[in-house]
Amino acid sequence: MRNITVAVDEETHRLARIRAAELDTSVSALVRGYLRGLARGDQAAVGADALAETEAERRQRLLGEAIDDITDNGGGLRVAAHVPRDALYERSALR
Repeated sequence: MRNITVAVDEETHRLARIRAAELDTSVSALVRGYLRGLARGDQAAVGADALAETEAERRQRLLGEAIDDITDNGGGLRVAAHVPRDALYERSALR
């Protein structure tokens, strides 16, 4: 995932944080969603309609972000993180 730095005035930042809190998300997630929509060519991403989000749309967006995060991090599974089967059954190791 790439990072983008954006400069905005204090009032825009304050209002964006308030709106993000109302939508139970972050400013970064709002910008990410806007840029994804813009890249896909969604006209709503450019207009004020992009700020209106239903609960179902919010859940779909959050699910998409979670899936993107998992796939960006290699699925979240590492072989080294798994405990060998024999170690799971060693009672002395649990005490």
